[in-house]
Amino acid sequence: MKKQNKLLSLLLSLFLLLFTLAPQSALTVYADENGDMAVHFIDIGQGNAILVQSGGQNLLYDGGDPSHADLLISYLQQQNVETIDYMIASHYDEDHIGGLVPCIDNFSVSNIFGPDYVHTSNLFNNFMNTATANAIIVQYPSVGETFDFGTGSFTVLAPNGISQNSNDNSLVIKLENGSNSFIFTGDAEETSEQDMISTGMNLDCDVLSVGHHGSASSTTWDFLAATSPSYAVISCGIDNQYHHPSADTMGRLSDMEIPVFRTDKQGTIIAVSDGTNITWSQEPCNDYSAGGSSATSSGQNETTVSDPAPAQTENAGADIGTMVWIPATGKKYHSIPNCGRMNPDNARQISKSDAEARGYDACSKCW
Repeated sequence: MKKQNKLLSLLLSLFLLLFTLAPQSALTVYADENGDMAVHFIDIGQGNAILVQSGGQNLLYDGGDPSHADLLISYLQQQNVETIDYMIASHYDEDHIGGLVPCIDNFSVSNIFGPDYVHTSNLFNNFMNTATANAIIVQYPSVGETFDFGTGSFTVLAPNGISQNSNDNSLVIKLENGSNSFIFTGDAEETSEQDMISTGMNLDCDVLSVGHHGSASSTTWDFLAATSPSYAVISCGIDNQYHHPSADTMGRLSDMEIPVFRTDKQGTIIAVSDGTNITWSQEPCNDYSAGGSSATSSGQNETTVSDPAPAQTENAGADIGTMVWIPATGKKYHSIPNCGRMNPDNARQISKSDAEARGYDACSKCW
């Protein structure tokens, strides 16, 4: 067994070496054996498209805009996709479903999931009509529903109700493979993020696909504390007109020291999960600059953030053993208020024994 594991590690290392040497358009990733799951964050310009392959199955989450449809179809074909077992439209804005319409015609699609609302656009009507023409009924899964996929599964986290704001209707999923997990957020904004937190579901993840292309309306301190991602991936276009990602979002990711991948800086990014570890096709760029601006030499924002003063203290001065810091949201306790994985402005101090009694676990970074 140990020899097999060493062989698998060697093969995966060889794959990553080839990725750095070969053009992306010529590379095919196989993740249909040994519990592997490949997650492709496809460079689709100013849009979103994620392909997941595992156990011989394919999941496509969003498809970018119509102008990139041919690029998307070509990429899927290069990955030997013939059947899309799950097609998920996070919501019905053009930069998310534009490429899905021709995918329905070019591949055998088994299931289409989306949020249950009507978008006032011809593209939405075309999407629905194309599904109907191919004898596919669009399904509207509920929050908490879990579906088997490949060697793992995915669970619906949002939307918990329908909003007038199309972005907050985004169908958010948590994809799990063994102990590894990914959260895909579409364009979910702060209201949806708070709804997800309020459900009490476990939002902790290894990889967060940052909401709304890094817009300031998403990826709040509370949501980052609740998800506590080890990596963040931002899908956005080079020099896009919206200046995504925003300085606010990048500042939060920088303050929390979350390694960042960006399609506008790095092109298509691939993560391979073996159920225990996640291996990447390239290193994080850690470019925390806002869209349309240049990164500093260190890849960090130029603004210097000073250590905040402790905001609140419970039982201060009492001899009650080891003291820890807990956030306003999330279920991790910390040894310092500004370890980088919670909003220090809302941190408060309690005893370690009290934190554990309340169900908090130790932060893996600072404890």
